[in-house]
Amino acid sequence: MEKFTSGESFLFKFSEQKDFDILLLDIEMQGIDGVNLAKEIRKHNGYAEIIFITGYSDYISEGYEVNALHYLLKPVNPNKLFEVLTKAKERLKKNEKRLSVTENGEMYLIPLYEIKYIEVIKNYVTIHAKRDFTVKKTLSEFENELDERFYRMGRSFIINLKEIEKVTKTEVFLSNGTSLPLPRGQYDNINRAIIMRG
Repeated sequence: MEKFTSGESFLFKFSEQKDFDILLLDIEMQGIDGVNLAKEIRKHNGYAEIIFITGYSDYISEGYEVNALHYLLKPVNPNKLFEVLTKAKERLKKNEKRLSVTENGEMYLIPLYEIKYIEVIKNYVTIHAKRDFTVKKTLSEFENELDERFYRMGRSFIINLKEIEKVTKTEVFLSNGTSLPLPRGQYDNINRAIIMRG
């Protein structure tokens, strides 16, 4: 457990280390307040469980924007704090698998459920998630880090089976409207994978 005296001191640490799992943020702080701090955190970390601590109930609606887990009103009840931390731990466990990537010198942890598909173009791989990440790595290296919900589709793509809406003999259509070319001979294999693992 780490403590920070201000939002700014946390952001200094966060610029180098983004893999925080549970954050307890006081809404009213000197400098950047808890809500705006949470917005900065969400730009790089979408899975951390954020718990706000405040003396006022006026701010509760603002928590929806940053997907806050809970608001604890001051003075904080120790039993309620324990209950909320247990809930945060359970939610993290459900989404615990993440892909670690380094882009432009910064490390990001991408929850696997956010990944739509991964695509290779020449010597680079692009991970299509809430936003795109492009890194110099092979598709096979990523394949080893993924779980059973992903399917290797030829030389160019790894696809999240849960994102598939339709498969034809020549294309795979995803829930976000993307269509990907289906390599020859893959139709039966991908349909089998959807039934077994999707």
